[in-house]
Amino acid sequence: MQLLGFDLLELDGADLRPRPLERRRAALKRLIGRRKSGIQLVEILEDAGVVVFAHACKLGLEGIVSKRRDAPYQHGRSRAWLKVKNHAHPAASRHLEGRWR
Repeated sequence: MQLLGFDLLELDGADLRPRPLERRRAALKRLIGRRKSGIQLVEILEDAGVVVFAHACKLGLEGIVSKRRDAPYQHGRSRAWLKVKNHAHPAASRHLEGRWR
Protein backbone atom coordinates (compact mmCIF):
# COMPACT_ATOMS: atom_id res chain seq x y z
CA MET A 1 0.00 0.00 0.00
CA GLN A 2 1.27 3.46 -0.89
CA LEU A 3 -0.09 6.68 0.64
CA LEU A 4 0.23 10.02 -1.12
CA GLY A 5 0.68 13.17 0.97
CA PHE A 6 0.16 16.69 -0.34
CA ASP A 7 -0.38 18.85 2.76
CA LEU A 8 0.32 18.75 6.50
CA LEU A 9 -2.11 20.48 8.85
CA GLU A 10 -0.76 19.42 12.25
CA LEU A 11 2.55 18.05 13.51
CA ASP A 12 3.33 16.95 17.07
CA GLY A 13 0.41 19.00 18.39
CA ALA A 14 1.36 22.17 16.48
CA ASP A 15 -1.34 23.65 14.24
CA LEU A 16 0.26 24.28 10.85
CA ARG A 17 -2.92 25.59 9.16
CA PRO A 18 -2.00 29.30 9.53
CA ARG A 19 1.30 28.72 7.73
CA PRO A 20 1.57 29.09 3.94
CA LEU A 21 1.18 25.92 1.88
CA GLU A 22 4.85 25.95 0.86
CA ARG A 23 5.94 25.86 4.53
CA ARG A 24 3.44 23.11 5.39
CA ARG A 25 4.72 21.05 2.44
CA ALA A 26 8.34 21.60 3.53
CA ALA A 27 7.45 20.19 6.95
CA LEU A 28 5.71 17.24 5.28
CA LYS A 29 8.74 16.60 3.08
CA ARG A 30 11.02 16.50 6.14
CA LEU A 31 8.60 14.15 7.90
CA ILE A 32 8.29 11.80 4.93
CA GLY A 33 12.05 11.86 4.41
CA ARG A 34 12.45 10.01 7.72
CA ARG A 35 10.33 7.08 6.51
CA LYS A 36 11.67 4.23 4.44
CA SER A 37 8.43 3.46 2.60
CA GLY A 38 4.65 3.66 2.65
CA ILE A 39 4.13 7.35 1.96
CA GLN A 40 5.17 9.58 -0.91
CA LEU A 41 4.99 13.35 -1.36
CA VAL A 42 2.72 14.36 -4.24
CA GLU A 43 4.71 16.26 -6.82
CA ILE A 44 3.80 19.87 -7.58
CA LEU A 45 3.56 20.61 -11.27
CA GLU A 46 4.39 24.20 -12.14
CA ASP A 47 3.24 24.31 -15.73
CA ALA A 48 0.29 26.20 -17.20
CA GLY A 49 -2.99 24.90 -15.77
CA VAL A 50 -4.34 23.98 -19.20
CA VAL A 51 -1.26 21.81 -19.86
CA VAL A 52 -1.46 20.05 -16.48
CA PHE A 53 -5.21 19.47 -16.90
CA ALA A 54 -4.79 18.02 -20.40
CA HIS A 55 -2.12 15.64 -19.09
CA ALA A 56 -4.34 14.60 -16.15
CA CYS A 57 -7.18 13.85 -18.57
CA LYS A 58 -4.88 11.76 -20.79
CA LEU A 59 -3.89 9.77 -17.70
CA GLY A 60 -7.59 9.20 -16.92
CA LEU A 61 -7.48 11.16 -13.67
CA GLU A 62 -10.53 12.70 -12.03
CA GLY A 63 -9.13 16.22 -12.31
CA ILE A 64 -6.63 18.62 -10.77
CA VAL A 65 -6.44 20.93 -7.76
CA SER A 66 -4.49 24.19 -7.85
CA LYS A 67 -3.52 25.94 -4.62
CA ARG A 68 -1.81 29.22 -3.84
CA ARG A 69 1.61 28.55 -2.31
CA ASP A 70 1.44 31.56 -0.01
CA ALA A 71 -2.03 30.83 1.39
CA PRO A 72 -2.86 29.40 4.82
CA TYR A 73 -5.13 26.36 4.99
CA GLN A 74 -8.85 27.16 4.83
CA HIS A 75 -11.53 24.54 5.33
CA GLY A 76 -14.00 24.32 2.46
CA ARG A 77 -14.06 26.35 -0.73
CA SER A 78 -11.96 29.48 -0.91
CA ARG A 79 -10.28 31.76 -3.43
CA ALA A 80 -6.93 30.17 -2.51
CA TRP A 81 -7.62 26.93 -4.38
CA LEU A 82 -9.31 25.75 -7.53
CA LYS A 83 -10.58 22.28 -8.40
CA VAL A 84 -11.08 21.42 -12.08
CA LYS A 85 -12.93 18.16 -12.84
CA ASN A 86 -12.40 15.91 -15.83
CA HIS A 87 -15.99 15.46 -17.01
CA ALA A 88 -14.98 12.36 -19.00
CA HIS A 89 -14.05 10.56 -15.76
CA PRO A 90 -16.66 8.08 -14.42
CA ALA A 91 -16.80 9.92 -11.06
CA ALA A 92 -18.04 13.06 -12.82
CA SER A 93 -20.88 11.24 -14.56
CA ARG A 94 -21.88 9.52 -11.29
CA HIS A 95 -22.01 12.93 -9.61
CA LEU A 96 -24.05 14.51 -12.40
CA GLU A 97 -26.51 11.61 -12.41
CA GLY A 98 -26.77 11.45 -8.59
CA ARG A 99 -25.25 7.94 -8.45
CA TRP A 100 -22.71 7.84 -5.61
CA ARG A 101 -22.03 4.10 -5.46
